[in-house]
Amino acid sequence: MSTVAAQAVVVGRHRAEQPQRPALRQGALAGRVADAPGQDARPGGEQGAAGGERPGRGWGRRVVSLVTSLVLLVCAVAFCFLAVGPHLLGYRTSTMLTGSMEPGIMPGDVVVTTPQPAADVAVGDVITYQIPVEDHRVETHRVVEVIHGEDGSVAVRTKGDNNENADPWVATLEGDIVYEMQAVVPKLGSAIRALRSPAVQDGVRWVALAGALLLGFSLIWSPAEDGDQDEDTAGDEA
Repeated sequence: MSTVAAQAVVVGRHRAEQPQRPALRQGALAGRVADAPGQDARPGGEQGAAGGERPGRGWGRRVVSLVTSLVLLVCAVAFCFLAVGPHLLGYRTSTMLTGSMEPGIMPGDVVVTTPQPAADVAVGDVITYQIPVEDHRVETHRVVEVIHGEDGSVAVRTKGDNNENADPWVATLEGDIVYEMQAVVPKLGSAIRALRSPAVQDGVRWVALAGALLLGFSLIWSPAEDGDQDEDTAGDEA
């Protein structure tokens, strides 16, 4: 009788201790579920903030990216218009420096001209040409008189729309073509001159340097943050 009783007691202990193992497994499973993505297992939702991008940082990057894209787009369009277009399409551009053609052409506006036959120039046309006196600068004025020579040459007298008197010279058009105004781009010349100023160029250099440093720091920090997340995830799963 005593031997049978002892066996019963041992079996009873074994049965009493056996349910503890499933309890431990359930606790580990609960810990894994709590650490799953989308649930804030850490206080204050730290895991959600670390796993995703912070709202402030995300908006800042979007604004910087948008501004950078716009600046690059404007620079590309201006470069194509001023440098590439004249070679491919044959037009010319010049910047109005004075107010002699106001209000149609203001100082700082860019005048777009295209080649036209010199024999077809007429009174009222606005042309861009080199004056025959002083420094032979390029002038954009309106034709007020056309003089045809017996040798087939064409000479013009011009006047600024905002000037009281005609220009004090007669300009003979060289060659068979003359460049006639077709369009005006307001203030583009002023923007180009502003970009060429020493102060703006220095500012652009500093901004470019700061942008390069920020880009470098972001490239350095991003892999570290990803590595920390991977280590945390691996530790939780272990």
